[in-house]
Amino acid sequence: MFLRVFLFLFFQLLAAALVCAMESGPQRLLNAALAALVGANLWLVLDGIRGMRLLTWLRSGDTSDIPLGSGFWGEVFDRVRKLVRQRDRAASESDIRLQDFLSALQASPSGVVLLDHDGRIEWFNQTAGNHFGLDASRDMLQHLGNLVRDPSFAAYYAAHDFRQAVVMPGRASSSTIPIKLSVHMHPYGEGRSLLLSRDITALEQAEAMRRDFVANVSHEIRTPLTVLAGFVETLQSLPLNEEERSRYLELMAQQGQRMQTLVSDLLTLSRLEGSPPPPAQEWLSVKTLMAQCQQDARELSSLLWGGSQSLHFAMDAAMDIAGSASELHSAFSNLIANAIRYSPPDKSIAVRWSRLPDGSALFSVKDQGHGIAPEHIPRLTERFYRVDRSRSRETGGTGLGLAIVKHVAQRHGAELVIESTPGKGSCFSIRFPAVRIRLPLVISLVIGA
Repeated sequence: MFLRVFLFLFFQLLAAALVCAMESGPQRLLNAALAALVGANLWLVLDGIRGMRLLTWLRSGDTSDIPLGSGFWGEVFDRVRKLVRQRDRAASESDIRLQDFLSALQASPSGVVLLDHDGRIEWFNQTAGNHFGLDASRDMLQHLGNLVRDPSFAAYYAAHDFRQAVVMPGRASSSTIPIKLSVHMHPYGEGRSLLLSRDITALEQAEAMRRDFVANVSHEIRTPLTVLAGFVETLQSLPLNEEERSRYLELMAQQGQRMQTLVSDLLTLSRLEGSPPPPAQEWLSVKTLMAQCQQDARELSSLLWGGSQSLHFAMDAAMDIAGSASELHSAFSNLIANAIRYSPPDKSIAVRWSRLPDGSALFSVKDQGHGIAPEHIPRLTERFYRVDRSRSRETGGTGLGLAIVKHVAQRHGAELVIESTPGKGSCFSIRFPAVRIRLPLVISLVIGA
């Protein structure tokens, strides 16, 4: 500030001194005073130019340097520039934090929609876009109520009671592939709202499967228990001859065996779901497994059909497989037992183990039964799902066999493939990856010099 006053006075004195030095006479003092006034005005003009340059710089929002030099305006420029740079730095850091926050919301598995006080969309992540069919280039600042027309959501949104979530179908939901969303509004700020959506299709399906499972288990166990209770009451209340008593006891034994088989299959499924994957270093002989399955198959076929079915077992070559012997035997036996149960007694069943060119292996069971309609095939591995309930009970099936096969295949990195044509039979195959297959080791002893 001192320099500014000094320069102002310096310009006046300099102009007056020049006039005094150049003139003489009585008008010299008056001219010196006028010269001092001109010097002051010149200084004001130059100072104003510097001030205007600073004002233009402020208005333009430019952050580059301007040559104002030292002095009052130079110091003002330096201080303002420092404040502007601090503001820009703070704005940049805030923008980075905002982008990080939005990126986190974008990566959220839940849908997120930000609404203003009028219910217009300010921002949403891609998950919400997929849930509600929103497009960022089209739907920004649109009223959410005009875009999401589901009646349950419309009633929920209009009631303004957001204490609980509402369940509604997703935009891509259809009769064949239902999608369920849980939507919850959370008011915040000055009239704004945060909408969260979550895909609960898997939870709904799991809950439905749990209900069906409990209902099916209750039904499957209640049926033989009812039969047993009826026979026990008959034996207790009616005088029966030895032949009738023997027949009733045989039927009771069959129902007891049916319950035992059901409980055994349930325990097998529970063990498969709760135990670690089978080891990939324990090698088993496929020839031994096939021999065990062949013996079991002939016994079952003899029990059900008197041995009239034609059973064919074949192997391309001797091989070893890495995995659990009990699980693989259970899966193979279930596929073979199903083929025996659902094939007429005069038909043949072919069981084959083959090695594929890529090193993988295929276990297949092909029958000449009634076949399965295409709409049933995707659901065959569901627990207790049956194409024909009456035939399943007649042949002693529990409805859990293919569920066990699917779990065993998955635990061994294998794939269950089902092919069937109504009236022509079915083929159930398990394809094992090459990493679990090897040719048996042959140790040769060479004796000689």
